[in-house]
Amino acid sequence: MDYLPLFVELKSRSVLLVGGGEIASRKATLLLRTGAALTIVSPELHVELQQRHQKGEFEWLQGTFKTEYLDGVFLVIAATDDHNLNQHIFAEANNRAILVNVVDNQPLCSAVFPSIIDRSPIMVAISSAGKSPVLAKLLREKLESLLPFHLGSMAEIAGRWRERVKQRFASMRQRRHFWEKAFNGRFATLIANGQLQQAEEQLEQQLTQTDSHPQGELVLVGAGPGDPGLLTLKGLQVIQQADVVLYDHLVSAELLELVRRDADKICVGKRAGNHSVAQEETNALIIKLAKQGKKVVRLKGGDPFIFGRGGEELQIAAAAGIPFQVVPGITAAVGASAYAGIPLTHREHSQSVTFITGHCRENGNELDWPALARGNQTLAIYMGIMKAALISQKLISHGRDANTPVAVIGCGTRPEQQVLTGTLSELERLAQEAPAPALLVVGEVAQLHHQIAWFGQQSVDQEQAIDQKQTVAQVNHPAVIDFV
Repeated sequence: MDYLPLFVELKSRSVLLVGGGEIASRKATLLLRTGAALTIVSPELHVELQQRHQKGEFEWLQGTFKTEYLDGVFLVIAATDDHNLNQHIFAEANNRAILVNVVDNQPLCSAVFPSIIDRSPIMVAISSAGKSPVLAKLLREKLESLLPFHLGSMAEIAGRWRERVKQRFASMRQRRHFWEKAFNGRFATLIANGQLQQAEEQLEQQLTQTDSHPQGELVLVGAGPGDPGLLTLKGLQVIQQADVVLYDHLVSAELLELVRRDADKICVGKRAGNHSVAQEETNALIIKLAKQGKKVVRLKGGDPFIFGRGGEELQIAAAAGIPFQVVPGITAAVGASAYAGIPLTHREHSQSVTFITGHCRENGNELDWPALARGNQTLAIYMGIMKAALISQKLISHGRDANTPVAVIGCGTRPEQQVLTGTLSELERLAQEAPAPALLVVGEVAQLHHQIAWFGQQSVDQEQAIDQKQTVAQVNHPAVIDFV
């Protein structure tokens, strides 16, 4: 162990910073956040430091370093590009048993600055003992995604309740069980939702209740359109806290790998023409598991509130008295079109975008085809493969030009993504060529795919695609039209 990890209180302590450039400015920002009594020695100050000095945040000794400036100092940082000066500061500080840090020069450090994850009062520090700061920074970035931003609020409230919990529970084991239950249960959820008063009420209830049966809850999480990297940070944190995850077919295997290892994973997915689990069965399962005291995550492809029946499932949970929350996801229209290089709106081509579904409830309301057939707008159509012929016919019959550009995006945002482009009159044929799940995009913006496609290989238009498919088939190669 080269350095002993310590958390040092600098509030009102004298800290000397030698240097006034950009690096010194970053160090000053960190030191001032601790409440240190900061003095900066430098002939000139970086513009940000000038602004801070004008506000009276630190003392500025304009000029060069003098040994007497070390008198009474608790910590000194050298942030200059003068190697001889840095060595001199290190030697003088060492002689006085003052902690010293020379920026980016580990041999001249008796103290090092770690990479910090700040969830005050929770603090996490990562250090490589100055040997690989970039590696420490990368580790910090990975941990940042795992530590919710509401940890600080949770710790603050827990601190206020410590004495009451100690009075209520005599043994350390009982107190530990109380806090583990709180930090993994409804209390933590309420903090995450910004409901601080309700969170304290939950602690009160937990402190006084005699029934030890935990309260379950439901969390509706949008998994995004396919690429696991599009799962939101909060979504990742939630699925790693779940007791059980109910997921759809559209949720990729790679994303399921991010779920907590000991969580139960149950597929309740539905596919067009092959409903493996009825919605009523899923609703009943949610209620059953939550009433067992489990944290149930309902993981849905895309966003749960956009053609995902998320609202229906929350209505069932609300009626059963089950607490719930929602973590939105990137919906397929936004994610798949972006990965296909198709902006849903564009000043020259489309002033609005409409999300519609091609799979409506039987005996439901008919779509407003005259409104959908108007020009200068984009239609993003979910679950439209089986109704592509009807969609094309209806739009054309109500006035949309048969030559309107369209795109069919299959397996959007995934490595196997395919984008087929053509015209509205060709929509049925394009839909038959595309792999599922697929998104239909109707509107002039679809033609921009050929200019700004960025994900994977560039695609070809439909006429070229047919020729390519025939050529590929002749050499007994898997039939692939285009990959994007």
